[in-house]
Amino acid sequence: MNKVILKGFIIVPTADLPAVKQALISHKELTRNEPGCLMFNVTQSETNLNRFNVYEEFIDKTSFEQHQIRVKDSAWGKASANVKRHYEILM
Repeated sequence: MNKVILKGFIIVPTADLPAVKQALISHKELTRNEPGCLMFNVTQSETNLNRFNVYEEFIDKTSFEQHQIRVKDSAWGKASANVKRHYEILM
């Protein structure tokens, strides 16, 4: 199977920044420990504090889809419900 790469960024509304930053701490740890996760980086921009750059790699489509399922009902999913996502997914 082919590796799945997601790259891009999210824009977080100012009002949601504290909750998103707090939820991101455990979201990173949980994701990096998922079976099939090769790399997971989410970093806040130094010049635009509402922008977070995202880069993910999973060993295959199944691992990536399992990640998406887990995230949907997680604390991160709830905290990031209002963010604007700008992603490119390569399979």
